[in-house]
Amino acid sequence: MILRLDLLRHGETELGGGLRGSLDDALTEKGWQQMRSAVMEQGPWDRLVSSPLQRCARFAEELAARSGLPVAFDPDLQELHFGAWEGQSAAALMETDAEGLGLFWADPYSFTPPQGEPVAEFSARVLAAVARLQAAYAGQRVLLISHGGVMRLLLAQARGLPREQLLNVEVGHGALFSLSVQSDGLLKEVR
Repeated sequence: MILRLDLLRHGETELGGGLRGSLDDALTEKGWQQMRSAVMEQGPWDRLVSSPLQRCARFAEELAARSGLPVAFDPDLQELHFGAWEGQSAAALMETDAEGLGLFWADPYSFTPPQGEPVAEFSARVLAAVARLQAAYAGQRVLLISHGGVMRLLLAQARGLPREQLLNVEVGHGALFSLSVQSDGLLKEVR
């Protein structure tokens, strides 16, 4: 049986912009609206799963309370940890580490930001979390509330993109995408 996995990216955050990674920013009012608008007239879901970071978790709690759905938090679905680059914008990094940023954009699997999480390890933890969801909830429809990097990774896999194109996948604040997850882990985008 397949798992229908709907992916919702958190909305705009208070500190906004840059590489937020494991920083625990709160949503702005616009961010709340982006997420509420994205799920309006969507579903129905059987359950919610969220990153524990507040930009995802607070909305998951609100939606669970409103819909009566169970919600679980999984730290393996958090954003990539950017190490020394956390909180910095691409413009700032162009001034301080242009070479590293260029290498990361060219192939994020081959270059890790200083003190950051290697993308291969990030990929392994996210895909393991999705495999656990598939095993536990096959036949159900789950809303996963997470981050741009998590969604880019899953969408790139579903679209069969080469790893160098991971960062080319567009995922705006409050974006909602749907995947099917097969029992063998194969991901397919549902349109």
